[in-house]
Amino acid sequence: MQKNRISLTDFLKQQKKSSGKHDDEEHRIQCSCVKWFRMQYPQCQNILFAIPNAARRTPRIGAYMKDEGMLPGVADLIFLKSNRNYSALCIEMKTKDGRQSESQKKWEKAAKENGSHYIVCRSFDEFRKVVTDYINDM
Repeated sequence: MQKNRISLTDFLKQQKKSSGKHDDEEHRIQCSCVKWFRMQYPQCQNILFAIPNAARRTPRIGAYMKDEGMLPGVADLIFLKSNRNYSALCIEMKTKDGRQSESQKKWEKAAKENGSHYIVCRSFDEFRKVVTDYINDM
């Protein structure tokens, strides 16, 4: 075991400092949402998943992941379950002031054109309502 290991908390603090403007509020909201979902709907816990598009990568790893099919703009969370109206639920997490990038808007359009429900959630309460309404419409 290495003695110079850094704790996750210290790592996140360093990441925040290094980016200069990154605020992990969106991360905290998304973590709360996923935790609630998995406790509320354990039978569906494996069909709500995150898409790790936001992580910083080396150009080599970025090219590798792009070759494997990674796309810019894909929603943060996908609930791979249909209801009466939609084939899946795609959720983009944002803070109250967060804005979608152009690639996110493009992906939203494609998702909607292909039968998915796409929504931007800005809080835990909004996420809970969207998911509950979606599941109640099955």
